[in-house]
Amino acid sequence: MASSPGFQPFVPASDNRPEFTLRALLLGAVFAVLFGAVTVYVGLRAGLTVAASIPISVLSISILRAFGKASILENNIVQTIGNAGQSIAAGVIFALPALIFLGFDLESSRIFALALFGGWLGVLFMIPLRRQLIVDEHETLIYPEGTACADVLMAGERGGSFASRVFLGLGLGAVYTLFQNENLFGLWPSQPDWQPDFGAQHVLKGAAVRADCTPEYLGVGYIIGLRVAAVMLAGGCVSWLVVMPAIYFFGSHLTSPLYPGTTLIANMGPSDLWKTYVRPMGAGAVAAAGLITLLRTAPTIIGALSQGIKKIGDKAKVAAAPTRTAYDLPMSVVLGGSVLLVVLMFCFLEFHPVPGAQVSVLANLAAALLVVVFGFLFVTVSARIVGLVGSSASPVSGMTIATLMATTAIFLVRGWTAPAFGALAITIGGIVCIAASNAGDTSQDLKTGYLIGATPWKQQVAVMAGVIVSVFSIGATLNAMNSALASFQRLPMPIPFTEKLLADGVQEKGKFPQQHFTVMSSSGAGKEIIGNGESYILLNSIGSTTLADGKYLLNPATNRIEIQWTQGIGSEKAAAPQGRLMATVINGILTRKLPWALVLLGVALVIAVELLGVRSLTFAVGAYLSIATTLAIFVGGVMRWMVDRAMLHHAAKEARQVDTESEVSPGSLYASGLIAAGGIVGLLGVCIRLVEGVSEQRGGHWQFWRFSEQNPLYHDGVSIVMFGLLAFSLYYFARKPLDS
Repeated sequence: MASSPGFQPFVPASDNRPEFTLRALLLGAVFAVLFGAVTVYVGLRAGLTVAASIPISVLSISILRAFGKASILENNIVQTIGNAGQSIAAGVIFALPALIFLGFDLESSRIFALALFGGWLGVLFMIPLRRQLIVDEHETLIYPEGTACADVLMAGERGGSFASRVFLGLGLGAVYTLFQNENLFGLWPSQPDWQPDFGAQHVLKGAAVRADCTPEYLGVGYIIGLRVAAVMLAGGCVSWLVVMPAIYFFGSHLTSPLYPGTTLIANMGPSDLWKTYVRPMGAGAVAAAGLITLLRTAPTIIGALSQGIKKIGDKAKVAAAPTRTAYDLPMSVVLGGSVLLVVLMFCFLEFHPVPGAQVSVLANLAAALLVVVFGFLFVTVSARIVGLVGSSASPVSGMTIATLMATTAIFLVRGWTAPAFGALAITIGGIVCIAASNAGDTSQDLKTGYLIGATPWKQQVAVMAGVIVSVFSIGATLNAMNSALASFQRLPMPIPFTEKLLADGVQEKGKFPQQHFTVMSSSGAGKEIIGNGESYILLNSIGSTTLADGKYLLNPATNRIEIQWTQGIGSEKAAAPQGRLMATVINGILTRKLPWALVLLGVALVIAVELLGVRSLTFAVGAYLSIATTLAIFVGGVMRWMVDRAMLHHAAKEARQVDTESEVSPGSLYASGLIAAGGIVGLLGVCIRLVEGVSEQRGGHWQFWRFSEQNPLYHDGVSIVMFGLLAFSLYYFARKPLDS
């Protein structure tokens, strides 16, 4: 359907206002770095991301206005560059953590290269589609986030200001996080925890009710709403209040560990039960739900692809020279850039493979070609789907699953089943995931530009600039969280090391690289400092039937596996459910070594939920995540429900209409500030922990000053009250109208 002949953008094509200016480029780069890092931090912890274009637009309007008159086109360039950081980060955290779960190292250089390849391919593949999707189908494809962002920019151009509400959430959220976060001052517990254990029969032992009382979870819950938050919490309740106490009830009398555990169930706490048994079940649930989502959206995907092919095949050209608002980057740049990226990708895979995952030239060439095929396919699909349902509902993870399933099936037929090919498969899937994610958000940005009268080629260059600057903070944040949130714990019963383990999925990785590190006791009650860390041998277990997946330290003096090294990504603090899903798909097809009993339990649970008429992907993510995450998000959803009811009641008394779902409502802006505050200040805490760890590795003892756990405010009740006050502030400011 062609756009209306009478459509006129906000800025006419003949009006050459300032657009791609130095200040817009610099401010956009700052936002790309910040929101890229915040998206990694929040996404790894919460398992989902939220759009950044509107809060960036709101902040840009206010900041540029303070430095003199700014044009709407400058503000659009700022949000285009800044939003690229969020979209690239989303693609990275959905796929690349799978390398860690497959037992490989995730180097910063690899994150940088793969994010750059995927991000730029997403833009280049999107350019030929812009006219057909954004212009020709203007009235058909709404692009909800892009349209809402255009509304914000046009309101700002007319003198409207919304930034005060974002800054308010940013300020209050930052102060709260400084005192709540255990990596910073830790004045009160960051996570109130209740572990029921009733009577002589130990009723509900193994269960836990806890909440990670952070401002970012509160803000995320408000934005996604009560319905989605409640379904996520329902998944958490099934795992933490049904499955885990059932495992303890039936397994507490066992006299030997139950696979894939290495500890007696009677000695396990809730976190151990979650890590050992619920996480594989949750991965199976997320995999099944992702596949169901992919099948459900298959008609839409096929329709989007067929429409794209049909439009590309239409050779009709506009005879007149294009106006300013119709200029895209030339096709020579698109084709030349795409070929260059594919060549660079092949060279990177060939000459800088994943450590321990060298494959043949033919395999690397096949990988580069598969990226082109699946990349263009799912860029086309993603760019169209987000126009119908929005970026938040786009099944990017489903497209990545399809890529991985097809890729690993090809590898299986070829006999490429060694662990190195698993790393190559996730490399292909990661680039495609990043490309599809960035193409969807680029489409939203180009829709915004079309509505306000921006110059397309300048926006396309802006997205590429945003990709370049954001990949540095994304890689640094990912590795910082993996290191700072890592922990070491002694095994309750050291495991004798035998040749049988080496034949059963356990690999030796050489000497452990750290000399000094702190180890928790097996009970978690005490700590000890290891000063001879390099004398230990690092082991990696993948698909073993006797040793749970993970990394372990072998003491050569005793020939026993004594310590488990839990990396930050994959821990309860940064669960990364999508990455775990990708690793499960690859292992399931290539090695066929999985705790299938637990995986299939998750599949059965998803089927039951689908029969109840509930969309299972949200439920499955909730079942995988810690209940501490889903309960805190649920509180934000309740606040959204209370605000909507209050606004509807007030509007009914005044006999007027009210839009409770506005993307630019006072509550959404305040919630965006809370998310940014929690992410930025939380990352500050991660950096402090990282510095402490480096000091410890070098034999030093530098520690950031924190409140003692013996201070009178260090009590779960105080944590609940303070989180309640923060939630009330959200309720209050969400009901307070914005200044005109």
